[in-house]
Amino acid sequence: MRRLFLTALLLLPALALADVDPRFARLRDQAEPLGSLSTFLDKYIGECSGLFTRPSCRGDAEEFRKKYENKRLYMIVGEQAASMLSPGPYQPGSGNYVIQLTPYFSGDAYALTQGIPTQVDSAGNPLLPSMRITGTTREGWGATDFLRLFSAQRIRAQIIFTPQGVWSLPRKGGGMQYGVGARLEAILLTHARTGEQLGLWFAEEPAGGSKKERKK
Repeated sequence: MRRLFLTALLLLPALALADVDPRFARLRDQAEPLGSLSTFLDKYIGECSGLFTRPSCRGDAEEFRKKYENKRLYMIVGEQAASMLSPGPYQPGSGNYVIQLTPYFSGDAYALTQGIPTQVDSAGNPLLPSMRITGTTREGWGATDFLRLFSAQRIRAQIIFTPQGVWSLPRKGGGMQYGVGARLEAILLTHARTGEQLGLWFAEEPAGGSKKERKK
């Protein structure tokens, strides 16, 4: 049992880093891997509040932001945390589908977003435009199989982005909420267990990402 567990741990990174598309691989190889989104956001924002805040906190945050100015970063969003994904339209005949992505990536107290949000909804959440990522199911799959990807949390997201600055918006109930706006460069969605590509999106593409042929 212990040997099987260790084998599974070794396979997970390989599945996450599988080269599904050479364009994505090139961008990923040019980016710095991000170990912890919450740690990155905390250092980048530098809210510097509380009794035990270091005097150098704001200066440290400014230096940290300069370090990552125009720098490309890469992160993996595990299937348990991929709550920004939801099923879109599915075409039974062709197997073509749309995965909706709300570009809000939570990192504990803060969040990473696509661009700089300027408004909040009635619940106090930043208003962000939904993104469409397209794909095609394998032969033999139907709408139920597609929907099960979400209900069973089987989608892993890989994100390549460049941070652009800090945003702040009023929090419902008082106070302010903070986050980091970014330019999303590319998004790769894969099956969490097999590493199979489910969707691929690039910033330079005008709409919806790229489709792949149905697997037989």
